[in-house]
Amino acid sequence: MKEKIVQTAGRQQLGKFAPMFAHLNDDVLFGEVWNEEAIDTKTKCIVTVVSLMASGVTDASLTYHLQNAKAHGVTKEEIAAIVTHAAMYVGWPKGWAVFRLAKEVWNEQE
Repeated sequence: MKEKIVQTAGRQQLGKFAPMFAHLNDDVLFGEVWNEEAIDTKTKCIVTVVSLMASGVTDASLTYHLQNAKAHGVTKEEIAAIVTHAAMYVGWPKGWAVFRLAKEVWNEQE
């Protein structure tokens, strides 16, 4: 049986200010969608990183999802190939932005 993903960031950061958003984040997105078993967690991590990249999101949420991808078995070689491939479709500058974060997550220094 796979490990269940549990998220509490919504309630911790927005619970009083935006309780519905916190519920949707913690209970629906992470509680239901991330724990749905049609695709494995590693694939979900890859899809999430590419989705954030395509949207131009390069803040702490992308760093979190890169760390999550690494923790679920995405290798340095795989993330490099994934970001390179996606950059051809979503934009070269977005690829550069993701690589800056990915190098930190995979502890790669020049």
